[in-house]
Amino acid sequence: MHETPGVTRDRKELVCEWRNRRFLLIDTGGIDVAEKDAITRSIAEQARAAVEEADLVLFVVDARAGVTPGDEEVAEILRLSHKPVVVLANKIDDPSQDANALEFHHLGLGDPVPLSAMHGYGSGDLLDEIVDRLEQLGASRPELPEDAIRVAILGRPNVGKSSLLNALLGRERVIVSEIPGTTRDSIDTVLERDDRTFVLVDTAGLRRKRRHRQGIEYYSELRALEAAARSDVALVLIDSSEGIVEQDLSVADVARHASSSTLVVLSKWDTTQLSIEEARGHLLRRLRQRPPIMAVSAKTGRGVGRVLDEVEKLFEKHTTQIGTPELNRFLGELRESRQPPSRNGRSLNLLYGTQVDARPPRFKLFVNDPALVTRDYGYWVENSLRERFDLSGVPVVIDFVRK
Repeated sequence: MHETPGVTRDRKELVCEWRNRRFLLIDTGGIDVAEKDAITRSIAEQARAAVEEADLVLFVVDARAGVTPGDEEVAEILRLSHKPVVVLANKIDDPSQDANALEFHHLGLGDPVPLSAMHGYGSGDLLDEIVDRLEQLGASRPELPEDAIRVAILGRPNVGKSSLLNALLGRERVIVSEIPGTTRDSIDTVLERDDRTFVLVDTAGLRRKRRHRQGIEYYSELRALEAAARSDVALVLIDSSEGIVEQDLSVADVARHASSSTLVVLSKWDTTQLSIEEARGHLLRRLRQRPPIMAVSAKTGRGVGRVLDEVEKLFEKHTTQIGTPELNRFLGELRESRQPPSRNGRSLNLLYGTQVDARPPRFKLFVNDPALVTRDYGYWVENSLRERFDLSGVPVVIDFVRK
């Protein structure tokens, strides 16, 4: 939310709960029928698509401004949709101003509801109205299974994140433009394929320097970081037509710090001279999680069908459970294969270990003295564990603790 007009562009979906009833609330960008630029037209198309999918439409109008030509144009669109509509006369900050809502009877969409979104006035009555209407309509309740895979699509600006999301869905779910920064919020979309549910999250582009971000740009990147933090798998998109740059490695590091398993996706593969072997060699040298790498072209469709297959494979690793006997056999092999670090005549003794968590996997390794674990030795154990149990791309967490 920002004072600048036109901040909301794509559809933003959130599951809400009121009176033990869940419903999906979809925020859309403002509809300006008279404006003709490409992005504004796309915003209007996204809003129309949201109306088509909705069981109930909340039509927000400005009670201070009164009925405007734009309100009348949107009202006409809603009448033609034949959807149930509740008119919300917003910016009524005091009950004494309720009469200002009456003017909106003129729109022919029923009794307007006085409301102040800023101060919360009328919000409880509105939620009651929504739940009552949905129950009358017999609308279904949105439920996500516990094993739904949350996938964040990350990358620097204009690398093709929204294009990939639309290609995966097979429809224009988010606005795509050559203008960098078109996506400003993190957009959740549920996709069901066979017996598996995916929650795909398109995000704003991550820029390299974030210290001096302000306003819309700052909050857009903050949303992207939050999306990474709640994802199981992060698709790190790299514009292969521009080659691999340092900023791409920073984005992959964001995924690692967020404890997301990582799949590197080389986008725009139809326009590049980069070889997959060259890219793989460079990335495996620089990225600690050793992520799998694949190439796609949202424009031609090449490789798009395999993306979710790779995501499922990564999710299985992300939620893996390694038995304690198997883990300790592996630790025994580690003890024999490398001399442990030592200090002041004392050597590290790697005693035994167990997996204490999954999604992502976390291990507790018991030693005689955690202070003897060097950075190099810790990385070696992590990489060995990742290689032995096929955890490439997975954020392996190891806690060395005193017995």
